[in-house]
Amino acid sequence: MANPIRILSSHLINQIAAGEMVERPASVLKELIENSLDAGCTRITIDVEQGGVKRLRVRDDGCGIAPDELALALAPHATSKLARLADLDAVATLGFRGEALPSIASVSRLTLASRMRAAERDVGWEVAVGVDGQLVAPRPVAHPIGTSVDVRDLFFNTPARRKFLRTEKTELNHINQVFRRIALARPAIALQLTHNGRIVHDLVSAEGDRIMARLDSLLGQDFSGRSLAIDETALDLRLHGWVMRPAFSRSQADQQFFYVNARMVRDKLVSHAIRQAFSDVLHHARHPAYVLFLDIPARLVDVNVHPAKHEVRFRESRQVHDFIFRALHRRLAVGAELAGQPQLLPETLRDEPSLGARPGPARIPHRSGVRDDHGVYQADLAFQQPAEVLARAPEPAPPMREPGEIPPLGFALGQLNGVYLLAQASDGLILVDIHAAHERIGYERLKHAWHDGQVLSQPLLVPLRVHVSPNEAELLAEHQEHLARLGLRIDRIDAGSLVVREVPAMLRHADIERLARDVLADLAEHGGSARVEEAINGVLATMACHGAVRANRRLTLDEMNALLRDMEKTERIDQCNHGRPTWIKLTHAELDRLFSRGR
Repeated sequence: MANPIRILSSHLINQIAAGEMVERPASVLKELIENSLDAGCTRITIDVEQGGVKRLRVRDDGCGIAPDELALALAPHATSKLARLADLDAVATLGFRGEALPSIASVSRLTLASRMRAAERDVGWEVAVGVDGQLVAPRPVAHPIGTSVDVRDLFFNTPARRKFLRTEKTELNHINQVFRRIALARPAIALQLTHNGRIVHDLVSAEGDRIMARLDSLLGQDFSGRSLAIDETALDLRLHGWVMRPAFSRSQADQQFFYVNARMVRDKLVSHAIRQAFSDVLHHARHPAYVLFLDIPARLVDVNVHPAKHEVRFRESRQVHDFIFRALHRRLAVGAELAGQPQLLPETLRDEPSLGARPGPARIPHRSGVRDDHGVYQADLAFQQPAEVLARAPEPAPPMREPGEIPPLGFALGQLNGVYLLAQASDGLILVDIHAAHERIGYERLKHAWHDGQVLSQPLLVPLRVHVSPNEAELLAEHQEHLARLGLRIDRIDAGSLVVREVPAMLRHADIERLARDVLADLAEHGGSARVEEAINGVLATMACHGAVRANRRLTLDEMNALLRDMEKTERIDQCNHGRPTWIKLTHAELDRLFSRGR
């Protein structure tokens, strides 16, 4: 017989809610810190014992809670952050559901103490939750201005949940991860974390140049020196923060921090846009590292789609995706700050000729090619560009460089082991992987030639029929024109069948059916697809690799200087097509340290 319908007790309701948002001590910490930030605090102190299982206390110096509202703060769905339904359309606080405190209290021994700024004398008030979930009467207590939440014996009354907790070290690692996420998002907030009485982190408020010091302390000492700052705006969107140079990518996705209106989120659409921006400069087995902030009007993003608020939903998802992709793609294209000098915009550099100038008023002419056994092998890969592209290319203007000025990558000194080029710059020694650099130069020029000319499509002798779902067939109709511009002509036959009639000529030997299915899958998941462009770029990358200078090819100084000048005007020159670095620099200071000079 079915059980009768009954209303659950408030304590059981809170425990069910706790199961949705309180996974481990780190989950508790996240909720409590977000409440402190919403209270306008400037400092947060976190004390942890035994990985947060025995005790986790968060104290802030925020606005505090009125004595007559302490008990109400522990009631389900009680909050000061929402007043009416319309407020859900523009949530501007980190927390707003009013579930966190009562849910945490239902699976722990919780004490809440607070003192408002306008409180008489130095007295605060404290309220506790009993084992049965009932409130203990509030009582006065000595407390500084702000609020403290003391959580003890997590999951003491739900042993099944407690069994799923890991070792003390593992739980502390999760707490440390939450701490890092908050500390990166709010550099102006001073934060301290102690574990078993030992200080783990003690971060002072950071603004201006001191923010980079906080980044280094949380992500490693080399993060600031190896990252690129970004700040792009478009309409109501702004993307700012730091992205690690592709040459310093990671084997794990452990340093990826993305915030929407200062809220840490994990979003498939965002991840896809970032990965797509790195597709040309990152090996497929590596992961980018970044700390990025997206500022967007609150009305254009819904944060009320996940109990723990890890996910969001954008009202204009395609617009957000394209904005993030294009902003990062542009930044990575001009990311090479050669010898400490910002690289000029690609449009300015693209038509600048290669120079072999040396210090002094006189300039020594040079050939822009690399000589082989059969003549001259052109370093600029002009032979790979279509004749019609070369014919309409404008005559390059003379370079704007002062006599005696040393270019960013300096002048060639010689060749090492037939593989590396050594050059002297104004501030140190440059080492270049000749093949990798030449490969990137050729790849970028082939891409420009491809995009500047019309995409050539080739009709299939026998059109290819592809069976798809009705939903995918509907998607095709929306994007058919865009795909046709890329040389991929697909027509719909019926509710579940498509026919591929034309493909880009460069992809005539590719697996067309797989390509078509992958494109449709991207359209369904992300509202757009770059599969065709990526496939074309893959072919171009292979062509550039085969056409690049091979190892042990002896170069003259003029030929080496020609390569350096070509590098200075090439987009994404920091990495080859496979994500490997193309050049590094040893500064004078680093060289002095190697030889113990100046001590």
